[in-house]
Amino acid sequence: MARFLITSALPYINGIKHLGNLVGSQLPADLHARYMRARGHEVMFICATDEHGTPAELAAARTGEPVADYCARMHAVQEGLARGFGLSFDHFGRSSSPQNAALTQHLAARLGAAGLIEQVAEEQVYSPADGRFLPDRYITGTCPACGYENARGDQCENCTKQLDPTDLINPRSAISGATNLEVRETRHLFLRQSALRERLDAWIDRQSGWPVLTTSIAKKWLHDGDGLQDRGITRDLDWGIPAQFDGAPWNGMEGKVFYVWFDAPIEYIAATAEWAEAHGLPDADWRRWWRTDEGADDVRYIQFMGKDNVPFHTLGFPATLMGSGEPWKLVDYIKSFNYLNYDGGQFSTSQGRGVFMDQALELLPGDYWRWWLLSHAPESGDSEFTWESFQAGVNKDLADVLGNFVSRVTKFCRTRFGETVPEGAAPDPRAQELTAALQAGLTRYEAAMDAIAIRRAAAELRALWVLGNEYLQDAAPWSTIKSDPDTAAMQIRMGLNLIRLYAVLSQPFLPDAAKRLMDALDCNDWSWPEDIAAALATLPPGHAFTVPDTLFAKITDDQRADWAARFAGTRS
Repeated sequence: MARFLITSALPYINGIKHLGNLVGSQLPADLHARYMRARGHEVMFICATDEHGTPAELAAARTGEPVADYCARMHAVQEGLARGFGLSFDHFGRSSSPQNAALTQHLAARLGAAGLIEQVAEEQVYSPADGRFLPDRYITGTCPACGYENARGDQCENCTKQLDPTDLINPRSAISGATNLEVRETRHLFLRQSALRERLDAWIDRQSGWPVLTTSIAKKWLHDGDGLQDRGITRDLDWGIPAQFDGAPWNGMEGKVFYVWFDAPIEYIAATAEWAEAHGLPDADWRRWWRTDEGADDVRYIQFMGKDNVPFHTLGFPATLMGSGEPWKLVDYIKSFNYLNYDGGQFSTSQGRGVFMDQALELLPGDYWRWWLLSHAPESGDSEFTWESFQAGVNKDLADVLGNFVSRVTKFCRTRFGETVPEGAAPDPRAQELTAALQAGLTRYEAAMDAIAIRRAAAELRALWVLGNEYLQDAAPWSTIKSDPDTAAMQIRMGLNLIRLYAVLSQPFLPDAAKRLMDALDCNDWSWPEDIAAALATLPPGHAFTVPDTLFAKITDDQRADWAARFAGTRS
C-alpha cells in the first residue's frame, strides 16, 4: 500500500464556481483520489476555500455582508455543491482558519530569518475617490501583453500573465469605477524568489514526466526576460492574515496583511492540520503527510490545477517551503489543465459566463456532468463545452452503452429467471474470449489511470462497457434460451457479474451510479479486480438482486434547445 497526498487548487470564495473551474482542478483530483483508494492505497485528499484578498472583500461588499460572514456562508455553499458532484475530500478547509494564520506567519518568519524577505518601497495605485490603495483585483484595466480590456491587477485571466496594478493600461477602480487614480509610495514585504532561482530550476529539472504544459510555464517564468522576479507578499487590505511575527507586526507593516497568493497554498498544509483537529487526532497524524522528517518521505504528492495557477505552485509555493529551511514535503507531480471554453467563448466567474455548479445540479445529477467533463478534460489543449456535445456524451456513452447494458441484462433475467443470479452452464468459448478481452482492456484502463491520462482513461472505460454490449448482442440469450436454457442462464450470470465489475471500475468516474448498481445487486464487494475470471464469479448462483431504475435518462432535443437558450446570456 502506497501513500498519496492529493490537493486541488483552492476555489475562490467569491461566488459559485463554473464547470470550467470544476474540471480544471477539483474533479480530476477527485477521480485520482477515488481510483487510488479503490486500488487499496492510503489517500489524503485536501481542498479548501480561498478566502482572503480582494475577491472576498469585493464579493462581500456586493452582498452587504461583513466579509467574515460572507466567507462562512459561501464556504458552506461550496461544500454542499462539492458533495453534489461527489467530490470525496478528506477535508474541505478554509484559508481563514487559525491553523493557516499560524503556519503562514511561521513560514514568513523563517523566510525572514533566512534573509529571503525584504521591505521594498514601491509605487502603487491609490484612489482618492475610494480613500485607499487599490491592490490586485481592486483595479482593472487593459492587459499590456494581450490587450484584454478586463484584466485584473494581479493577473490577466485571458493570457495568464502575472501583473501588478501599475502595469494596467487605462486602469479603473473596481470599487467605484473611478479613473482619476494616483500613484503613491507604500512599503511591502517581498519574497526574494530570485535568490532561489537556480535551486528551483534544478528541482524542476529533476521532476520526470511532468506535463509539458506545467514545465513550459514554469521554465518561462524562470528564464524569459529578466527571469524570476521577487514578489510582494503583503497588501494594504483589511481582510487577511496580519503580517505579524510572535503577535506583533513586522516593523513598518502595521495594518497590512499577507498576500492571498502567499497564504493560499500554505492552506494545503493547514487544512490537513484542520482535518486532524476535526477528528481529534494528534499533530503527528497530519505531520506524517507533510514533514519528511516525520514520515512524509514515502508520500507521493500530486497537485491538480488550471494553467493559470501553475506559476504559483511551481515557483512561489516551493520557494516558500524551500526557503524556510524546514523539511516540508514538495510536490512530486503537477497535473495542469488548459481551459474549458463555453459555447464559443470563455467560462468566467467574474463575468458570470457559462454554466455554474449549482445550475448544473438543478438540471441533472452530478454523474452526468462528471462523465462529460472528465471525458473531455482539457489536457493537451483547450476544449469546449457545447450543449450538442454534452447531449451526445450522455446519450451515446451513459444511456446507450452502460445504461442499456444494465437494463437489458437485469430485465431479461427478471422475466426469465427471476431476480436471482441463475446458474446454468459453465462459461463457453465466447465467454472466455470476453474474459480475455476484458483483462487486456483493464490493463489499458489501469495504465491510463496511473498516468493520470484522463481522457484516455475515460475512453478505455467506455471500451470495457462496449465489450459487454458486444458480448450480449452476439450471445443473444433471448434467442439462446429457446434451444439451450442452461447456456442462456450462464450468459445472463456473466452479464450480472459484468454489472458488478462495471460498478467497481466506473466508481472513480461515476460514484453515484456505481453505488446505485451495487445497491441493486445487494453487493458490498468493492474489491478491485486482479483477475477478471474471478471477478466474473463474484455473484454466485442464487444471489438476489433488484432491477434498478433507469441508470441514465437520455437528454431530448427539446431539453437541449431549452438549456442552450437559457444559458445563452450571462449570470448576474
